[in-house]
Amino acid sequence: MATMVQCLSSCAALNSNFRALSLQASSSPLSFFARPCSSVSCSSNLSFSTSVSHCVAFSSGNLWVQKPMRKSIVCEAAPKKKADSAAKRARQAEKRRLYNKSKKSEARTRMRKVLEVLDGLKKKADAQAEEILQVEKLIGEAYSAIDKAVKAGSLHRNTGARRKSRLARMKKAVEIHHGWYTPEAAVSAA
Repeated sequence: MATMVQCLSSCAALNSNFRALSLQASSSPLSFFARPCSSVSCSSNLSFSTSVSHCVAFSSGNLWVQKPMRKSIVCEAAPKKKADSAAKRARQAEKRRLYNKSKKSEARTRMRKVLEVLDGLKKKADAQAEEILQVEKLIGEAYSAIDKAVKAGSLHRNTGARRKSRLARMKKAVEIHHGWYTPEAAVSAA
């Protein structure tokens, strides 16, 4: 029976230790662990971890056996400094991100210019077949930008192929719309 009283008193002492660690000082002793640090006015990240065994006495016949008690509280108040290799990796990743971003942006810009010219040409009622030469030049520039992005690894090769195919399909649709091109299936059926 004495061990049961001792166990309960040590659990109460542990709860008061938790209350002292809590920055909120609320009624619940473990209230700090349920909230992130942002709700508390603190400038650095605080992290607490506990591993406390339950204070329960087990009965085996007439003998009372108390489960051993473990108490450990870990508090890290300052963030750790990044390793030099991690800092270098972060610098390299940022450099690659900017390089990839510029390659993808160039490919998108070239595609957008082609699509704008094709839309204007499709809406134009009195368009001439020679006007498609300007579009072919823009498509060549777009293909080049897409191929460079794929070669650099900024775009996946399937993505590059899909985008080039989209441009070719749009060009063909404009040619069919104005009657400058007739599909082979329609020619063979006639």
